Amino acid sequence: MVPAPIRRLTVLLAGAAVVAGAASAAPDVPAAGGEAGGPGTALVLEINGPIGPATARYVVHGIESAREYDSRLVVLEMDTPGGLDTSMRDIIRAVLASPVPVVTYVAPPGARAASAGTYILYASHVAAMAPATNLGAATPVSIGGEPQTPAAPIPPPADKPAGKGTAGGGAGEGGTAPGVVGTAMERKVVNDASAYIRGLAELRGRNAEWAEQAVRGAASLTASAALQQKVIDLTARDLPDLLTSLDGREVRLADRTVKLATRGLAVVQLKPDWRTRLLAVITNPTVAYGLMLIGIWGLLLEGYNPGVMLPGVVGSICLLTALFAFQILSVNYAGLALVVLGVGMIIAEFFYPTFGSLGAGGLIAFVVGSLILFDSDVPGMQVGRPLIAALATTGAVVVGGIVYLATRAMSRPVTTGVSGMIGASAEVYEDFTGRGRVRYGGELWNARSEAVLHAGQMARIVRVEGLTLWVEPQ
Repeated sequence: MVPAPIRRLTVLLAGAAVVAGAASAAPDVPAAGGEAGGPGTALVLEINGPIGPATARYVVHGIESAREYDSRLVVLEMDTPGGLDTSMRDIIRAVLASPVPVVTYVAPPGARAASAGTYILYASHVAAMAPATNLGAATPVSIGGEPQTPAAPIPPPADKPAGKGTAGGGAGEGGTAPGVVGTAMERKVVNDASAYIRGLAELRGRNAEWAEQAVRGAASLTASAALQQKVIDLTARDLPDLLTSLDGREVRLADRTVKLATRGLAVVQLKPDWRTRLLAVITNPTVAYGLMLIGIWGLLLEGYNPGVMLPGVVGSICLLTALFAFQILSVNYAGLALVVLGVGMIIAEFFYPTFGSLGAGGLIAFVVGSLILFDSDVPGMQVGRPLIAALATTGAVVVGGIVYLATRAMSRPVTTGVSGMIGASAEVYEDFTGRGRVRYGGELWNARSEAVLHAGQMARIVRVEGLTLWVEPQ
């Protein structure tokens, strides 16, 4: 017989699956003004924050559905510090294959298109920025923690001498930083990224030299400087000004040239659907980290208390969700193994008190694994240090409490067995000298004594031999 709570849970899960399936099958309905045969629309997609798998899914889906909205162009309104290389390349592939022009617009004022955002800006058919915005700092960071042994310098572009560039020569102004060293892997990654962004620049007819300097020297530019150096195509105060400035401009798609007619286009803001929002939540490194810990603790509690069900069900769901998130995030699996090992060692301290050796080792493994679990150099793609510190402090308090209780228990006198009987009091049951009987613990025991004892007198146990107690007057 299946328990009633399990039946109710099964029914709820089945209902949720039916609703989710219906929602997945239902096509997205275009917003008002986007019907076929109308004047057309400008589809606006927002890239706000770190670029991860959820952002890539949202942008790729938006570009692919532009036809459904009768869109004349797609505008990527961007404000990002960068993100994952794999997600960035998914977006760029969608932009390059787009059947409608894609405009990347760095806005509002104060926004930036740093790191991965610079690559997307270069890949777009039209690159635009609002005043008081910036782009650049596109040097890739290593994933997985390569050793920092110095090797040869990262070479400058092949057609320029070292230390010089079109934007002024300094690392912060567009030049290659002299004397920069790196490992062989770092040079390999930088050269690959440099060739990638140079190819995008040549495809769109933009400043390829500065693009390579942004990768090799982490150069950055303001909107006005980017326009002067032909890194972007135009600047615009806001979205209406952008559409006005784009009107009449010709852009090259894959197989044809298109003249933009953007005056009077209805603006359609495409928001992420529930699947994308859910993916954004679970692929947040802090959320994925928390789900993993809940899953580990839930399964451990279920293992130590079989049949409770709730910890096992919750732990399984959380752990599988966390593993799904880890699959599409940049995870250091050595860090993951250290976290699991650390939690297991802390749990083992409860059952095999080792005066803190297991607990301290588990705490160190847990902290080190948490710090290296995600790449800390990718913006927005790391676990918050305060969360790790809070969990480590809690673990230290728990381990310290276990050590204190174990030490206190060791210092207490033995209160059970034969050793616990020595020094205890027993009542003389009858007068005797040499051999007799005493009452101890509600039982009558054979007793021996070298002194004369009288009934009702209290005696102290000094030795135990089998079932005989040696006593003396108290």
